Amino acid sequence: MILDQNGNTSIITQEKATVIELVKKLQALYPKFKNNNIIVVLTTLDKLSLQDIVEFLDVSNRHRAAKQSFVIVSNSINLDDIPDEIIVVPTIQEAYDIIEMEEMERDLGL
Repeated sequence: MILDQNGNTSIITQEKATVIELVKKLQALYPKFKNNNIIVVLTTLDKLSLQDIVEFLDVSNRHRAAKQSFVIVSNSINLDDIPDEIIVVPTIQEAYDIIEMEEMERDLGL
């Protein structure tokens, strides 16, 4: 797991661990970046299932309830299969765009 910081956004990049191991690490280290927006980059994984994405649901729901953005980046899953409760986009730029839109909505009180 590689952790980078870009302003108020933490970028977590999957390197070798399985998705389940990554989610466990994310939960263990959560206090470190709970006040930041989070982008989880899974583009190194060729095979990604809907179940892999759903593993992030608890962390995503908790983070979004705290008025922070949580976005997963993956281009190896059909985005139409993803539940509405979790945000998955194919590129890092789109992840930043989502965060920017959500920050505007929060600023407007939506």
